[in-house]
Amino acid sequence: MTETTTPATDSSAPGADEFAERLFGSALATAETLSVYLGDRLGWYRCLSESGPLTADGLAERTQTNARYAREWLEMQCAFGILDADLTNRPPTFAISPGVAEVLTDTSSLSYLGALPRMFAAAARHLPELLDAYRHGGGVSWETLGADARESQADLNRPWFDARLAPALAGVEHLHERLSRPGARVADVGFGAGHSTIALARAYPEATFIGLDVDEASVRMARANAATAGVSERVTFLVADGDGAAAHGPFDAAFAFECLHDMPRPVEVLAAVRRSLAPGAPLIVMDEAVSDEFTGPADDLDKIMYGFSLFVCLPDSMSSPPSAATGTVFRSSTLRQYADDAGFAGVEVLPIEDFSFFRFYELTT
Repeated sequence: MTETTTPATDSSAPGADEFAERLFGSALATAETLSVYLGDRLGWYRCLSESGPLTADGLAERTQTNARYAREWLEMQCAFGILDADLTNRPPTFAISPGVAEVLTDTSSLSYLGALPRMFAAAARHLPELLDAYRHGGGVSWETLGADARESQADLNRPWFDARLAPALAGVEHLHERLSRPGARVADVGFGAGHSTIALARAYPEATFIGLDVDEASVRMARANAATAGVSERVTFLVADGDGAAAHGPFDAAFAFECLHDMPRPVEVLAAVRRSLAPGAPLIVMDEAVSDEFTGPADDLDKIMYGFSLFVCLPDSMSSPPSAATGTVFRSSTLRQYADDAGFAGVEVLPIEDFSFFRFYELTT
């Protein structure tokens, strides 16, 4: 007689009714997220913040949009508890509270998340290509994802760079001293819209900065932002990959802000940056502060990073084979292995805490 065994049941696993309720809640959250995208891109939240309360017709007139769509959106926003409605007026007027307005419209606030839905909207536009990549390999590049993805990342990171980067680096004495030297030359690899480089330039007026990025549209954005900030004389943005760093060195320090996990060949880039550094100069990597290892159920930070990874970062990386296929859940052990393979002497976590979703590493030569 053959003895059979029954797999153990995970007592924490949800039952059918519980999971159906959870999935329905996820659908509600998806609808809410996409509605925020509409309000952000159509300027409706900002208009209500600056000119509200308004009727649907008033909002449509001020933003040159369709009144019937505006009414449906406004009612939906109230149904979800995002906006407030005064039903004593006929027609009703709609308003946005200060706290909600800060999160959705104040691009200088550390609580700003109004641009977050743009990242998922960018991916949603390319779901057929993503399905094909998931079946056959390959991916969808950052360039293909377009302005929504590019501007989402830039706008979400900007308030942290503007308000917190300078004091964060000032708290690391040896790094602050190096960056403060007159004539210091600093590289920013994968700078995106250039807000990190601009924040560095403001913090360290005696230094000059070279930004390298493969995305031409990002370079154009960064140059315009630098001109607006008045730092163009000390900041140069170039269309180049990390391999080009050596041609512009030597550098007294280099930075890579939230970009290494997107790179198809990160070890090659790290090795090239290492060769561009002056003796003893460090590379500072800022990347996701995810958990140290995969353990199954995870916290919200790991969950959102898996979301970005599935739809944006992993497909971007895999769009340029051969790829390391790192993904957004970029654990410390993976970075340490990459740094070792690239010839760096060591990796230390810098004492910079509570900086959005990020952790700072110093790669030493």
